[in-house]
Amino acid sequence: MAGWIDNALRVGLTAAFALVKERTRRRPGVHALALTPERNIILVRLRYAPGWRLPGGGLDAGESLELAALRELREEVGMTAHGAVRHGLGDPDPVLIVEDVEYRRPAWSWEVEAIMEAPPDSLPEDMAPVAADWLKAVRPRI
Repeated sequence: MAGWIDNALRVGLTAAFALVKERTRRRPGVHALALTPERNIILVRLRYAPGWRLPGGGLDAGESLELAALRELREEVGMTAHGAVRHGLGDPDPVLIVEDVEYRRPAWSWEVEAIMEAPPDSLPEDMAPVAADWLKAVRPRI
């Protein structure tokens, strides 16, 4: 039963995401390269977009990049604690590196289908191309 609900939700969210994306301007956003204490990268699989991705999303009005990245980590992976936050990549697609992320996976999320940890040298083959590009560019900094 839960599989059927997840599949229906995926179809509906994918259609809604495409419609909203088409009708609205892209708001500024930020992504987080979240590293666990073991130095694994936390990746998310969204219900409405293919491939493994870095957690992230749009900035709320008046929100800094750092606050937005930390908010997105709390929302998407259930972050409970973190260490240093530092610059990874700048505009047009800011990526912040967040060290020593501890998290408790949410029981269920309308947005995030799955969460995984991957060593930097062993990323999944089905990475979203944009996320793979960001990781390649920021790799020397991790």
